[in-house]
Amino acid sequence: MMDAQRIRQQAGELGFTHVGIAPADALGEEGILLRTWLDSGYAASMAWIGRNADRRSDARLVLPGARSVIAVALNYYTPQSHGSGPGTGKISRYAWGDDYHDILGEKLEQLWSWLRAESPGAEGRFYCDTGPVMEKAWAQRAGIGWLGKHGNIITPDQGSWVFLGELITTLELAYDAPATDHCGTCTLCLEACPTGAIVEPYVVDSTRCLSYLTIEHRGEIDESLRSHLGGWIYGCDICQDVCPWNRKFARESEEPGFQPRAGNITPDLQSWSAMSVAEFQERFRGSAVKRTRHEGLLRNIRAALEAERPGGSDPSGPPDASHQ
Repeated sequence: MMDAQRIRQQAGELGFTHVGIAPADALGEEGILLRTWLDSGYAASMAWIGRNADRRSDARLVLPGARSVIAVALNYYTPQSHGSGPGTGKISRYAWGDDYHDILGEKLEQLWSWLRAESPGAEGRFYCDTGPVMEKAWAQRAGIGWLGKHGNIITPDQGSWVFLGELITTLELAYDAPATDHCGTCTLCLEACPTGAIVEPYVVDSTRCLSYLTIEHRGEIDESLRSHLGGWIYGCDICQDVCPWNRKFARESEEPGFQPRAGNITPDLQSWSAMSVAEFQERFRGSAVKRTRHEGLLRNIRAALEAERPGGSDPSGPPDASHQ
């Protein structure tokens, strides 16, 4: 059996801030919860999640003969603050810098190349938000952190500002103990969500989530939800910003690629509203923001500007969820 500590050391040398290892067993309880979430319609238009539900719940269907899942995390936090003045947009902190798929994917590829050289004959697959894998479930099982009530993994030493990745392998390794929940009685994230998207602890309704609406959703955003944008034009960090674990333990990432690009912290909504396709492609080359596409970003900007106009926003609280 290969020494798991050597894997942790190599992962650390590649820049990963957390690494843990779990047996590649079927995700029984997590798989049931995924099915319940899908059946509730909380995946919204993200139909691809349901199409691969079985594979997401069992790594052995992704890689026949899989014995271990090496879960990794990479801190992306940078300490700058979002702007809040009139006409100022907000982009989720994770998308301020370079695309995490590229940064994490390269590190995972390097880790797999090293592991394959150390263990000839081993098979493996690695993913960073790119495959049919329940990343948060594996991070919890591998001891990296627990699933917070806001639906993000919280690490005990750096909070939830982390990206996740997995390396599934046929190697048998020594395993870490699963992480335990330390959210306690705190409900700050539920109370802070402007649309009430965290419908109960650990359960997020994508149809009401500003991150989903400004990134994955196609078409116009429902008027009752547009009024709660609060300047967010790509993603939303509110539930993480209020988390006590982040307020106490967040520390700046050492990865240069996550440093904010010029203009991404305080976008000027008026000037960005005239952004051409060519300007969009140039500005967001190698950025996660390209996920929303040019038309999606302009839609979000129009909606954010509309919500700022007198009578365009509703400060009374989240819209009534009784019709959902």
